[in-house]
Amino acid sequence: MHYLKEATEIIDVISQLATAKTLWLDTEIAHCYTSNPQLSLIQVLAEPTDRTGASAYILDVLNKHDLVEYFINQIMVQPNIQKVFHNAGFDLKYLGKKLANNITCTYELARKITHKRLQTTNLKLKTLAAELCHFSDVDATEQASDWGKRPLSQKQLKYAAMDTVYLAAVHRRLLEISNPGAVSQIFIINNFSKQLTEDMENPSLSVTKVRIAFECPRLFYLNHKFGDKAIFLPPDTAIGIGNPFHQLADKFIKLALIEPQFTDLFKPAAAQLNIESITSAVQQLFYQLEFFPYLQQAIQKDGEQGKTLLQVWNGLQGLIKRFVELLVINRRYCSADKLISNTFLSTERNIENYFTLPDGTKQLVRGEFDCLVFNFEINRLCVVEFKTYQPVDPAAQLAQVSLYSYMLHHHKKVPVDSAVYCVLPEFKEYRYSWEQLENTVNQLIPHKLLQMQQWLTWESPHPNPPPRTTQPHLCEICPQKQKCGTFFGDAIFDPPQPPLKKGEKESVDTKIAEPTTNADDMGQALVNTLQSFNVGVEYLGAAVGPAFIRVKLKPNLGVKVSALLRLSNDLQVQLGLADKPLIAPQAGYVSIDLPRSDRQVANFTDYIQKQNLSPTAPMKIAIGVSLEGKLLEADLSDPNSCHFLIGGTTGSGKSEFLRSLLLSLLYRHTPQNLKVALVDPKRVTFPEFERMAWLHSPVVKDSDRATELMEELVLEMESRYQQFEKAGCADLTTYNQRSHQPLPRIVCIFDEYADFMAEKEIRKTLEQSIKRLGAMARAAGIHLIIATQRPEAGIVTPIIRSNLPGRVALRTASEGDSKIVLGGTETSAAYLLGKGDLLYQIGPQLHRLQSLFAQQIQI
Repeated sequence: MHYLKEATEIIDVISQLATAKTLWLDTEIAHCYTSNPQLSLIQVLAEPTDRTGASAYILDVLNKHDLVEYFINQIMVQPNIQKVFHNAGFDLKYLGKKLANNITCTYELARKITHKRLQTTNLKLKTLAAELCHFSDVDATEQASDWGKRPLSQKQLKYAAMDTVYLAAVHRRLLEISNPGAVSQIFIINNFSKQLTEDMENPSLSVTKVRIAFECPRLFYLNHKFGDKAIFLPPDTAIGIGNPFHQLADKFIKLALIEPQFTDLFKPAAAQLNIESITSAVQQLFYQLEFFPYLQQAIQKDGEQGKTLLQVWNGLQGLIKRFVELLVINRRYCSADKLISNTFLSTERNIENYFTLPDGTKQLVRGEFDCLVFNFEINRLCVVEFKTYQPVDPAAQLAQVSLYSYMLHHHKKVPVDSAVYCVLPEFKEYRYSWEQLENTVNQLIPHKLLQMQQWLTWESPHPNPPPRTTQPHLCEICPQKQKCGTFFGDAIFDPPQPPLKKGEKESVDTKIAEPTTNADDMGQALVNTLQSFNVGVEYLGAAVGPAFIRVKLKPNLGVKVSALLRLSNDLQVQLGLADKPLIAPQAGYVSIDLPRSDRQVANFTDYIQKQNLSPTAPMKIAIGVSLEGKLLEADLSDPNSCHFLIGGTTGSGKSEFLRSLLLSLLYRHTPQNLKVALVDPKRVTFPEFERMAWLHSPVVKDSDRATELMEELVLEMESRYQQFEKAGCADLTTYNQRSHQPLPRIVCIFDEYADFMAEKEIRKTLEQSIKRLGAMARAAGIHLIIATQRPEAGIVTPIIRSNLPGRVALRTASEGDSKIVLGGTETSAAYLLGKGDLLYQIGPQLHRLQSLFAQQIQI
């Protein structure tokens, strides 16, 4: 709270308060029961979401008549400021009397509703705060204390501040019952009061933005910075039904709490209650009392609203049935009179929490959940979110509702389950217990919040923007698809590098066979060809890789990059290239990759030597050789590269890539530290590895054994976590550092995954196992590498993609397949050269590499 005694401080604050739209006020009177009462304190709240009094202002005006007069002139007489009191008739005796304008009295609001309907003992502010808004430890004893004595005690000041907090909460609750449409207009946080966040290093975030960040970091950035629309709606989803549905769902709960006819339906014994008949009766009651009047009013304003509200009604029917099912369950443990009020908890739905981030800073998160219910059968609270569509990314919805669960648990000190009710096109419930969330999603939240803050520090056109979504299917329905592509750009190949000086060349590692092609000649031929199309460029140099030459050009002033991009086919013809060149804008130049006629091989033995690394050494897999001749590897303990999706059509070099990847593991880790599970339905990828000592189990070649293997890996993962718990360790690395019997890492390489997706039951089992392993197995030292020739949307489903963060695309059969593997709108994999030419995605960066080639397999 802000307790102000000095005149200059009080005048400054009054000037600030005069900019607010709504203020919640109270007064304390000294010598109240004498013939000479005096105004002692004016309490003011401008932040209606404050539940602790931290942002309340307490103005000490005892014997300061000029300050009281200034407050009246600046605040009380101003018609543009709504002033809310509980017992306005009393307070206005000291604050302007009839001069006061725009006054709201919550006592009068409550009296019009009646305390019988409110189900409260009386209409006093403290009673309403306790019984209507569920505040605990409401202190009424300080009312009779001596407000004329100075100094005031901390207990008195706390009492004075909390009166305004109670007032704002009661005001909101009364409006929710009597005039719901006014709530959003009044309860806006005023900009001048920043006490809640001034000690924070990070700006506040909403729960909804956390959900968006899980779905797509780039959409989160655009939404936060520019307020852009940020909801992924499946195709054919009805638009404009979300707001009326939520309004009517609120109306249903409020009506059920106060309408006796609802209670009467549940008065028979629990065993006699029939869910179907009660559901029908409840739906009919709600239709007559609330929905039909709402429908008539909406149609009078807009005749087209009828179709929209028909869909809303369909959704409400499913929601009402689910609520009736819960009420029938609870009726076994609760009397009919208290059933509805004990099931639907009319608590404050606005909630906030400070999270401690991994870097030690604090993050304020705010949100408003839809509904809080109690299930007597399992003795558990459950926070519920309503959705009027089937989410394309259930995992992100889980993150949103679990965040509400965590925040409610922090405030109420009890476990809180979570549920998402998707009501259209048919009712579907996603439910998660507190135990499920406690050790998974809830532990991820601080790390995600830190990531979000880091993303927000990025500014265009700097490198390393927020990463693209790991779920490419979201890009197809993204509301900001066009803006995202132009705002962030799409760096196709290697990270941006400073432009070379004119005539400067890049050196190439000697491990790549010396090229016979003259790069400068190729570069000059390219410049001349572009000139023939009236496209002027400056040649900045060239770099030679095993499969292609990268020429770096800077367009002349006035030459658009698009002028180069559309010449790909023409350059192939004019330069006599076997394949189209890949053209991409980079920082300060445009890169054009020209296929080499004398293509070289990146020999495995030139880059990987045999070693015996320790059990705690990082376990890396070889991906490929960069343009600079350096081998890029992926660390399996890294969250961004712990599991892989690999796609490549016939002739792309996928099998050779998998073999060299596997060999890079075997060359450096002993069978005691590494176990490998191989799935090879075509029986041609791993024949040399079938008798090796590293095998976790015999090579799998049929679908039944494939599902068994994945289930075995899930059980192994769970077993390892039990061992970690007993040892007080969080992951395999820590466990192996402490244990005398270290556990091996397990790498499962699953070739031709599509061959197992034809049968529905096998598909479902595999998906569930991959989902669990992808989400949880990294810390247990179990890693998945899933490969397929056909990375189609129906085969590599969103569940699979979202749990395989590492991506490698060799040449794909189509642009669509490229998008599936790499995400977003990335189609370049369809134009790779084959035979190990690949794109490796790590975070927001995409590298073009050449896979290693092992001419002889020696184990």
